[in-house]
Amino acid sequence: MKPYDITITGLQLYELPVQTRVPLKFGAEVLTTVTCARVCIQTENRLGERAEGWGETPLSVQWVWPSSLSYEAREQALKKMCRLIAEDLPEWKEQGHPFELGVRYLKQRLPGVVDAFNASSGLPEPVPYLAALVCFSLFDIALHDAYGQTNRVNIYETYNGTYMNADLSAYLEPAAGSSVSFDGVYPEHFFSIPEQKELVAWHLVGGKDLLYRHELTGDERDDGYPYTLEDWIERDGLRCLKVKLTGNDPKWDYSRLVQVGEIALARQVVWLTADFNCQVTDCSYVNDILDRLMQEHPEIYKAILYIEQPFPYELEQHRLDVRSVSARKPLFMDESAHDWELVKLGRELGWTGVALKTCKTQTGALLSLCWAKAHGMTLMVQDLTNPMLAQIPHLLLAYHAGTIMGVETNGMQFYPEASHYEARFHPGLYQRKQGKVQLGSLTGYGFGYHVEQIARPLPKPTVCY
Repeated sequence: MKPYDITITGLQLYELPVQTRVPLKFGAEVLTTVTCARVCIQTENRLGERAEGWGETPLSVQWVWPSSLSYEAREQALKKMCRLIAEDLPEWKEQGHPFELGVRYLKQRLPGVVDAFNASSGLPEPVPYLAALVCFSLFDIALHDAYGQTNRVNIYETYNGTYMNADLSAYLEPAAGSSVSFDGVYPEHFFSIPEQKELVAWHLVGGKDLLYRHELTGDERDDGYPYTLEDWIERDGLRCLKVKLTGNDPKWDYSRLVQVGEIALARQVVWLTADFNCQVTDCSYVNDILDRLMQEHPEIYKAILYIEQPFPYELEQHRLDVRSVSARKPLFMDESAHDWELVKLGRELGWTGVALKTCKTQTGALLSLCWAKAHGMTLMVQDLTNPMLAQIPHLLLAYHAGTIMGVETNGMQFYPEASHYEARFHPGLYQRKQGKVQLGSLTGYGFGYHVEQIARPLPKPTVCY
């Protein structure tokens, strides 16, 4: 036990609706609106010191729960799941570091909340585990922030033996036959912090995004933001592009990569990555596209830094040997990397990297970061189109993780005005200049939000304890 250990004393849950300025295609679905769930959690440490912390995550229905169920049914289910967690947490009297609390809740409580919801939902299919993780993530993030606020310390300065009650050997197991040991090792041993408080920014080229100025119809609303990839590159000085593909239309996917690649090469964009949206079921689909690119457009092929999650979410049910893909390009797990144990399985199957996301919990992202780095896997930090407060833990994770190249950040593309209040205090986090975001305004305790100075008006809470 440490005097810094916290316990929950109060909680308020809020729902913030956001509308996109342009549609974002996720697999077979299109995102035009999203609800950001935000929570404020009050905590007290063993010394009787009190403070509060904040967490927020977009409930991105199409990403967490691909299904033929209506969007409305799935969104209501996710909101209900958040409310159930909000009602459960204050009854949970555990004390500890938020890393420890996050692991315990994920193991001991969240499965029961999910089972209770599924038993009473009346829906024809259960809530996926990825959706449950996203619903818990805002609470987990808020606990990390609250711990820093309560103990008056930056949260990234607490992932060590001074503050944590156990080292990583209490949570992680090395791969069989490896020489890795987690004894006496803490998360901070795996951090790799840049000299400058800035990150290279990846821009998302969505499946419905316009590429060329000649595609504009003249009917676009003049809101001060670009509509075409050409204009985004010019305005933001972009150097890295993530290309969303279908995963089930090889002709379209190849053509899209060539088009984006040619635009990139003509405008000094350095890196590309291809995201096949979990739709691919055979390695040859990806291999054929890469091999054709290598032969017909070798400069575009060379610019592809890695390939992201072509294959289905459920890694345990789809144990596909992917070494033929990772022999061509680094292959990163995203949706299928729910936790470090699945990262371990992915490495056995031939995946070489992991795309971390705070929307799968700060705790889980740190665990996957540590396991992956210990076993020589490469890291990236990917976006869930994070606006408002959700952007801040996301960028801080990338800043500490030592990623293959910067961070994906696209909230400013799809709903820039949603972050108006936050951007006034943290302008560098919500705009990309010379292809980078700036983190210098993130100072102080917890995640460095400065919620009081941001002063965002909030609706009435949906749960208040």
